[in-house]
Amino acid sequence: MELSPAQQVDLAKERFALHDYYGAVHLLEELVEGGRAFADAHHLLGLAYEMLEKPERALEAFERALALNPRYAEAHVHCGIVLARLGREEEANEAFARARDAGGEDREGIRSDHAARLANLHAELAEAYAAAGALGRAIDQYRAALHLAPAFHDLRLKMAKHLIDAGRTLEARDEAARVVRVRPAMTDAKATFALASYLCGETDTARDVLEQLRADAPDDPRVRAYLSLLERDQGARP
Repeated sequence: MELSPAQQVDLAKERFALHDYYGAVHLLEELVEGGRAFADAHHLLGLAYEMLEKPERALEAFERALALNPRYAEAHVHCGIVLARLGREEEANEAFARARDAGGEDREGIRSDHAARLANLHAELAEAYAAAGALGRAIDQYRAALHLAPAFHDLRLKMAKHLIDAGRTLEARDEAARVVRVRPAMTDAKATFALASYLCGETDTARDVLEQLRADAPDDPRVRAYLSLLERDQGARP
């Protein structure tokens, strides 16, 4: 039984979510060659090519999506991202301007509902990059997400954790601290801030935060582990 274009795109989305970008490309190219692809299919194909480090192919797919739907804000934004990566800054700025024109202005000229969707899409790409070991690219995607939606503190915390993994501990500390300021009761944010502070050499700050956490969340295994780490380091000093 032949699949409908919508069903084929759904399968491609499943492959993309599983990081099988070649599988997604295979399904979507088959759809394109059959002349049955719609704007979302071309856009997803562009995302898959972007993940496969094929920016020129990604750009072609995004442009085909825009030929079908000139007001496709996400495709304009991703065109801009790819163009910027290729060093075509003037064209990238034009693409971002077209994204702003695609809807009512709100955040950076992009309507708030579009900005939130784009931010979450950037976050999905970030996690895909992180799973592939490309932490720098993952962090870049989170920064793009937070530029569109600075109040998405869960995304900022995820970025802070990737910054720690990338060895960028000062940045991680600052980002985790921002989350703690707006969500002081968030245990995960405090634990991440304490770890980043410790890795930056700020052991007194780390200890203060962990002592607060021990009172608030005594069963959190991270608190015990991080405090043990501090005590071991202190015991190792001459």
